[in-house]
Amino acid sequence: MKEKLRILFCEDDETRSINPEIPIIFLIAKTIKESILEGFKIGADDYLTKSLSMEGLLLRIKATLRRVKGKKLKDIPFYKLGNFLFDTQKQTLSIGDKIIKLTTKECELLSLLCAHANETLERNYALKTIWVDNNYSNARSMDVYITKLRQLLKDDSGIEIINIHGKGYKLITPSTDDDPLKEDGIQIL
Repeated sequence: MKEKLRILFCEDDETRSINPEIPIIFLIAKTIKESILEGFKIGADDYLTKSLSMEGLLLRIKATLRRVKGKKLKDIPFYKLGNFLFDTQKQTLSIGDKIIKLTTKECELLSLLCAHANETLERNYALKTIWVDNNYSNARSMDVYITKLRQLLKDDSGIEIINIHGKGYKLITPSTDDDPLKEDGIQIL
């Protein structure tokens, strides 16, 4: 009975219509190949066995959320940042006639900052998302990229990246709306 309920939930059109990107993780009693395959066939993103430790559970959930978050970042090809237009696919930042080519890391970091505009982007999250590891060397590297991005964005005084002591960074944009507009594939911040 429980197996059928899990399958019905995963196949439920109402659940997926709310948000097709909702990650679904199955909890199964035993590692039975058929149950695992059936779960993936109907849309599960991952599975857990009941014997999994709490630490293992948290790591699996974080990994699943990271994959979902990564998909969302790639879905937005343009961000309008004050007077700037940020093209995530061409990795360019333009203002007026001036087009600046960004490095891959600059583009990834600016994409994360835009996805968290006017809210705190946690330092450890950014390090793990972009550099995979939050060691000292990568942390210093990220600091250098933040400095570079600040220099690139200085042509618009309404845009700034500020440090949030002990937490991370915040991209401040002229619009402080909690719900930024989105039109024709351009996220307006």
